[in-house]
Amino acid sequence: VQLQASGGGLVQAGGSLRLSCVDSGGGFHFSISTVAWYRQVPGKQRESLADITNFNRANYADFPKGRFTISRDSTTHTVYLQMNSLKPEDTAVYYCNLRNKRAGWDFWGHGTKVTVSS
Repeated sequence: VQLQASGGGLVQAGGSLRLSCVDSGGGFHFSISTVAWYRQVPGKQRESLADITNFNRANYADFPKGRFTISRDSTTHTVYLQMNSLKPEDTAVYYCNLRNKRAGWDFWGHGTKVTVSS
């Protein structure tokens, strides 16, 4: 598994970004795993944003509901996070995660930085 996140950058408040995370390791793990997005602000704990199972069932933390949408493309082994109505407090490094608790694996990608200016 090799998770590569991209799509971060600088955006004004109220704007949108779409983050992508591709598993370039072949896709076997991706096809049977839950994939998720987290974020972390320096000095704070990493927090969960959303996850989506291999059956396309999405779950969201309370605070990004209605603004963030997670999706996955099993043909390209990519998970997306569409972020709308961005706020300065959304500034963070965003990470993707691929996991299968039964199989015992849990992989992290390198983060992509999102900065929202006021």
